[in-house]
Amino acid sequence: MDKTALAENQLTISIEGMSCAGCVSRVETALAAVDGVSNAEVNLATKRANITYDTSATQPAALVNAISSTGFEVPAETADFNIEGMSCAGCVSRAEKAALALDGVITSEINLALHRGHITYTPGLVTPVEIARAVTDAGYTASEIKLDDAIGHDREQRAREKETDTLRRALMLALVFTAPLVAIAMGRMINGLDAAMLGLLPERSWMAAEWLLATPVLFYAGRHFHKAGWSEIKHFSPGMNALVMIGAGAAYGYSVLALAAPGLFPAGTAVAYFEAAGVIVTLILFGRYLEALAKGRTSAAIRKLMGLQVPMARVERDGVISEVPAGELAIGERVLVRPGERLPVDGIILEGTSFIDESMISGEPLPVEKTTDSEVIGGTVNGNGALTISISRI
Repeated sequence: MDKTALAENQLTISIEGMSCAGCVSRVETALAAVDGVSNAEVNLATKRANITYDTSATQPAALVNAISSTGFEVPAETADFNIEGMSCAGCVSRAEKAALALDGVITSEINLALHRGHITYTPGLVTPVEIARAVTDAGYTASEIKLDDAIGHDREQRAREKETDTLRRALMLALVFTAPLVAIAMGRMINGLDAAMLGLLPERSWMAAEWLLATPVLFYAGRHFHKAGWSEIKHFSPGMNALVMIGAGAAYGYSVLALAAPGLFPAGTAVAYFEAAGVIVTLILFGRYLEALAKGRTSAAIRKLMGLQVPMARVERDGVISEVPAGELAIGERVLVRPGERLPVDGIILEGTSFIDESMISGEPLPVEKTTDSEVIGGTVNGNGALTISISRI
């Protein structure tokens, strides 16, 4: 089948739990196997999948199921709405059904007394704007309640901060226990020092001390590796987490057996490798922590760029031009941009010619000429020409 002839749609879905290129490959393979998917690209840094698919062959829910089948999670978000026009329990039921009819809406809870709705949904499958429109089409007036930027926190930023903080605490705990663990293990290999140590405690007591130090590193600081690794194994797609779980677990298990039942081993071979298990977990945690810091800085830079987005835009709907919040725009709508204004969204020029300052994107100091059918980027500055653009991306 010629995929260029398909009624294609593009969808972006957030994914949680990916940590390496193998995770990306696994998700891309699962998505590519879904009927109707012509292209699937997963970005590890942004933790998002960009999918092009045939709307007549598959639905967004099938794409979410494909991602879930690989062991990763598609996170759910919540949005609060102000809903006017309801007067009875029947109104509440009708408004809730209108929201739940949308693909991606998980739960819908509407309070008649407060005229408020609390809705849980899957990002990428549906947006708060679409939910508000669905409830409005049911006969009510719905609008999303948004926190003021001065007191609200970006969800993605909170998630990044939480991930970094969790990794930092796990790394600190691992270091506290791994440092003396390595000191004990290495000290017993140094001539002179080993005799002094054995003079203080017998060999098996030092092995027991190593066990006490390695256990919290492996099963508390490194508990994420076991949870994620087991999930990878259950889905027959082992990755880095499974490798860490098996490697560190094998060293730990062998050492516990050598400590508890040395008689099972030939004389002189019942040695412990607790330090190997601890060091593996600690080093991987250190790498993950550095990665999280780098992602956080990248996200901060992206947020600064997003701060350049115009809050309001002039849109033409049914022949009427009105100003609406940029967050309520939809792909395909016609937006009018006056000379000197910043473009609110990415799009294609339908009417007009102008020079666009794209220095914020490309670094090019000179404005670039744009004519009909040229692509323009949100956040760039229009020159001296009036433009009408069709929104291509939000």
